[in-house]
Amino acid sequence: MANSPAKNALKLPVPGRRNILITSALPYVNNVPHLGNIIGCVLSADVFARYCRLRGYNAIYICGTDEYGTATETKAMEENCSPKEICDKYHAIHRDIYKWFDISFDKFGRTSTPQQTDVCQSIFHKLMENSWLSENTMQQLYCDSCERFLADRLVEGTCPTLDCNYESARGDQCEKCGKLLNPTELKDPKCKVCQTTPRIRNTDHLFLELPLLRDKLEEYINNMSVAGSWSQNAIQATHAWLKEGLKPRCITRDLKWGVPVPHEEYKDKVFYVWFDAPIGYISITACYTTDWEKWWKNPENVELYQFMGKDNVPFHTVMFPSTLLGTGEKWTMMKTISVTEYLNYESGKFSKSKGTGVFGNDAKDTKIPVEVWRYYLLTNRPEASDTLFMWADLQAKLNSELLNNLGNFINRVLSFIAKPPGAGYDSVIPDAPDAESHQLTKSLAEKVGKLVDQYLEAMEKVKLKQGLKTAMNISSEGNAYLQESQFWKLYKEDPSSCAIVMKTSVGLVYLLASLLEPFMPSFSVEVLRQLNIAPETHLSFCDEKGETEKAKKPWDFLPSGHKIGKPGPLFKELKDEDVEFFRVKFAGSQADRKVKAEADEKKIAEQLKRTKITVGTKGIAKEQQSKPARSSKSKASETEISISKLDIRVGLIKKVEKHPDADSLYVEEIDVGEDSTRTVVSGLVKYIPLEEMQNRKVCVLCNLKPATMRGIKSHAMVLAASSEDHSKVELVDPPESAAVGERVSFPGYSGEADGVLNAKSKVWEKVQADLHTDAERVACYKDVPFTTSAGVCKVLSVASGAIR
Repeated sequence: MANSPAKNALKLPVPGRRNILITSALPYVNNVPHLGNIIGCVLSADVFARYCRLRGYNAIYICGTDEYGTATETKAMEENCSPKEICDKYHAIHRDIYKWFDISFDKFGRTSTPQQTDVCQSIFHKLMENSWLSENTMQQLYCDSCERFLADRLVEGTCPTLDCNYESARGDQCEKCGKLLNPTELKDPKCKVCQTTPRIRNTDHLFLELPLLRDKLEEYINNMSVAGSWSQNAIQATHAWLKEGLKPRCITRDLKWGVPVPHEEYKDKVFYVWFDAPIGYISITACYTTDWEKWWKNPENVELYQFMGKDNVPFHTVMFPSTLLGTGEKWTMMKTISVTEYLNYESGKFSKSKGTGVFGNDAKDTKIPVEVWRYYLLTNRPEASDTLFMWADLQAKLNSELLNNLGNFINRVLSFIAKPPGAGYDSVIPDAPDAESHQLTKSLAEKVGKLVDQYLEAMEKVKLKQGLKTAMNISSEGNAYLQESQFWKLYKEDPSSCAIVMKTSVGLVYLLASLLEPFMPSFSVEVLRQLNIAPETHLSFCDEKGETEKAKKPWDFLPSGHKIGKPGPLFKELKDEDVEFFRVKFAGSQADRKVKAEADEKKIAEQLKRTKITVGTKGIAKEQQSKPARSSKSKASETEISISKLDIRVGLIKKVEKHPDADSLYVEEIDVGEDSTRTVVSGLVKYIPLEEMQNRKVCVLCNLKPATMRGIKSHAMVLAASSEDHSKVELVDPPESAAVGERVSFPGYSGEADGVLNAKSKVWEKVQADLHTDAERVACYKDVPFTTSAGVCKVLSVASGAIR
């Protein structure tokens, strides 16, 4: 798609255009990213980068893995390999996860490169020349058992902060309260490698003199926090640091894995990761283009937007700016910072170290489409306060917002246009010359225009959650417009008005594909396919000058006479049993899950040992397990119920309306040939429009046990057929001339309709919809058709699947 970066197309700032440089916090390379990491930086930055491309801005998105430092050395020890091997392994894991999440980097690099060494050492030399560095002796924890100075992350202990007392605080920062620490401040410190208590020992290091840079830094913060509309949490965290008082900050470490310090007295040391990592943004850009300075030393023409979690704020608003200011060079300084709070998991925190929560590779393994994951994380983006990931919430947002709102609107519009002449437009967008004079359409256009303006305002301010909500409101307005217009009646009663409604609605479909592309790019690709528009087409709701007036005339987005593609479902329902399965599967830590998986594999292997394969009477291989014989009572409960016991009748829906307490249910009053109608509750809202249910003949199963559904008792069941993946559902249609109340029979089967069946009976697995002609399928049971005196019952176009 053109809103993703074009391959091999290097971009440089262009005079006169809006040039935007976007970065997201470099994910550390020693672990698999979890959903909190993904929404906190790379996904949020991706949405903004895609939005910038959508608007026609000249934008690049830079990120990569942060590879130097203690955590890499520690992980290498754990896995008994070199730091480089760890970096190669996890860089590939990160790259593949972000690729699956449709993250559109212009460059996804890494910090263990020659470019990183060059840029880092060059900045160091400038700081030395300008006398912003000092030498000092510091006390550092030394482990006699390991015979080494312990870097911050190799020490754990109790946080010294009042009212925190977190017992697993790292030597550089407390994960619980967020306070930056020195290892010697920890109470009861322990070496993370051998768990012995280290001792304090002197060692010489280099420091960045932050107190001397304070005036320059405060001037930058005061100006840019206003000009760049910094998020409130970023401003608060920054001022808290300044208020506490700036102190000289050590920039070197006693490690081997890192950028070497180019100083004779410190040649055995490397740069501390807080100093080295932010420079990675620059060095990765240098890997993208040798003209990197045109992006990074061009403050007049380039705007820098940076995305991160709240624990990274001080490094980007205090330390990295101080480093650049200290060089005395003209750097592109951060204009806007977008900071997220924490995304928590069910009842606790996501944690890489503890393996708690859903990780990037887990999301892919669930088979839930990537656009659903992106949508849920972005609607739940923790912009102002911590938010909570919950499986039931994901289900609710998918089923009600994506399926019933967005998917329903687009499918209703495209399916109606695709209907053959006499019922629709044979897939051709109709002409609508007088759209602006159609009052309902004019009112819709005004509402949509205001919503597009609100969308732009939110996105320009990096209020991504609000931008997404606003775009989804346009879909809601589209559904209301369709319902109020009653287009199914207009088709025959007022064809010109119907054409206006459908041309306007298909324009809204295109507009939604454009506005939602930054959030759900794979969704937009599929909508373009169904609209029969080439996927490489540059989606846009603006004109060449970037003006958005065309969004206020949705009927003009797509030309009359354009032939659309084949419509189809865009989203699939997530069921209660799926939610429960995922909740159980992802409970506990990754280590716990691994133990459980190994136990399950062992159990299956044991079962297979007890399983014998025999050949049945028809030559079909069957499983036979050696297991205790079941009681006759148990066998009787599984006896197949004869089809002859099903009291299926031709019914006429006299009245239908939405269930007052359930978005997915209809409540119907159906005449089945009795003295009064039967009340029936059906879960067909997302499959069959309300207008197609009215006054329709259907097949009704009448001898089901009554069931109460959201407070309303259902006294029968309307039969429908579904495709194998349940993405498409259609009613079983009796012949139009069949008499209401007539019993559906099955020639070749005998028996009376007696007894009451339970709705969960396994008989439904036996009822199939089999091919009849290219256009229709006959509803049948074991090749025997559902038959009335007027002919057989049919199902249109549904692939063979269960009758429900």
